[in-house]
Amino acid sequence: MNTLPPSGQSGQNIVLTEETQAPVLEFQHVTISFEGPPVLSDVSFTVAPGETRILLGPAGVGKSVLLKLANGLLRPDSGSIRLFGEEIATMPEEQLFPLRKRIGMVFQEGALFDSLTVRDNVAYQLIQQRVADEEIDERVREALTFVGLEETFSLYPSSLSGGMRRRVAIARAFIHHPELLLYDSPTGGLDPVTSTTIIELIVKERDVHRTPSLLVTHRIQDAFTLCTHHFDKEKNAMVPLPKGTIDLGTTFLMLDEGRMLFDGSLHDLVNSSNDFVREFLE
Repeated sequence: MNTLPPSGQSGQNIVLTEETQAPVLEFQHVTISFEGPPVLSDVSFTVAPGETRILLGPAGVGKSVLLKLANGLLRPDSGSIRLFGEEIATMPEEQLFPLRKRIGMVFQEGALFDSLTVRDNVAYQLIQQRVADEEIDERVREALTFVGLEETFSLYPSSLSGGMRRRVAIARAFIHHPELLLYDSPTGGLDPVTSTTIIELIVKERDVHRTPSLLVTHRIQDAFTLCTHHFDKEKNAMVPLPKGTIDLGTTFLMLDEGRMLFDGSLHDLVNSSNDFVREFLE
């Protein structure tokens, strides 16, 4: 723990004007249960423009359920969920479709279609929208180049490694330049080297496009890397921020037994006196 940044020091900052203050995503007192105790209980938090929020917690505390609530795949029993300023907790399904098109989602394990080529997996949403083939090809190649997989254009997922499939899933989430990115355990099941590659892509997206993001993970090392590194365009690589500095736009949430236990900075997280937080970090 002695390598963590001290209080009050920061790396890259985000300046929010009065016009961009409204949260991209806002939960207010959200509760949901499935024929038993609440999975989430009275959960409140926001994701601001340009902000990356890392949702920490062990398996089974409701992290993936929270993501499904964020894009309207589940409805809360009570509370308010506002996406791009619109209340979605009670919104009819057909009205959710245009809002979902503004979100990029990276599912657990990638969730690629084995019967489709990489090109068609990445372009899946564009194909549904009947975008012209020439434009699809151009945008797919752009997205694959961003994740360093342009050579996989015509391949099938079965011929790719686990890490490559995860990068294809990220390209699919990036292709339509979303206004919000949701990552569901993007490094789950990957080895440390491959996990670092995935985190580097997330840092690259954060620092190049400043897309607001909500990332779910149980891997504290990934969370710390996101906070203490930035993407250097000249080197085309993720590099550490100067010693003792962090990315101010990357902050933390933590769930325990369905309740929001923590909401704050890296410094506040590692200096928390809460027993659950300290045990999780150790």
